Amino acid sequence: MLKGGILAILAGALFLFAGIWVGAVVAGHVRPAIPTSPTGPHPSFDPLQADVEQLVQASGAAVGVTLIELGGPSPGTWSYDGDRSFVAASTYKLPLLMMEAQNVAASRWRSRDSLCYQDSDEEDGWFDDYQDGTCLTRGELEMRVGLYSDNTAAHILVRYAGGGAALDSYAHAHGARESAFFVPNTTTANDLARLWADEYAGRAGGRAAQQLLYPQLTHTAFEEGIPAGVPATAAVVHKVGVVDAQVNDAALVRNGPHGDYVLAICTEAGGGEAGWTLLADISHAAWEYESSR
Repeated sequence: MLKGGILAILAGALFLFAGIWVGAVVAGHVRPAIPTSPTGPHPSFDPLQADVEQLVQASGAAVGVTLIELGGPSPGTWSYDGDRSFVAASTYKLPLLMMEAQNVAASRWRSRDSLCYQDSDEEDGWFDDYQDGTCLTRGELEMRVGLYSDNTAAHILVRYAGGGAALDSYAHAHGARESAFFVPNTTTANDLARLWADEYAGRAGGRAAQQLLYPQLTHTAFEEGIPAGVPATAAVVHKVGVVDAQVNDAALVRNGPHGDYVLAICTEAGGGEAGWTLLADISHAAWEYESSR
């Protein structure tokens, strides 16, 4: 019985091997094995760290930077003072527009909803056509907020969404753990990057929401920051925040050298042109690093 059992096992193994071999033959050709290659460890972020440190020291600015790689071999995360708190300025409009897109995509809200202005919504901004009785569609307000960072339009959307507490609750649920976006209006580079990473992963409404959100934040009126540091082949979906000495930018960079990545930069220095230049230079350093890995 033992000998017969062993022979049966050997025969079964040969039959299985033959079946695997035959299954690999298609139209007279042996199907090639799928090549596999280990991704290996992530290359050091030291070159990027050195470049950013040099830029920061030369600028004299307070800076927070966070990079989250979304593609390529062994994607990683790096930050420079990523938990440092800054004035959020208009970057609060990133979670606001994420929330808008998610709710419209889910049919809880509609782009054609009519939302009306109140005097309490007023703040200097891109548009000055608001007056008592002015009503615009939700879609029109979203485009004003995304493309032109209009403050009054953003205040209308925040009010209809339930106020600053509702905005902060939404942002916290999508990764912004250190921010108080609307009041007192603070954030970190890490929080802004986590918001984009969560949205990219599909946890803020998925593709349907992205199809609404991305056009609102592409080719905006403010392209001097992160977009200025990457080639024209890249598509940059981003939200800036500028007030006084503060110049911030939080971006999803598409079509990078090794896939998409998130880059968030917060700066506090002299503001103005120097701030935009610093953003562009750090963005370029990140692109060069991504190209080398």
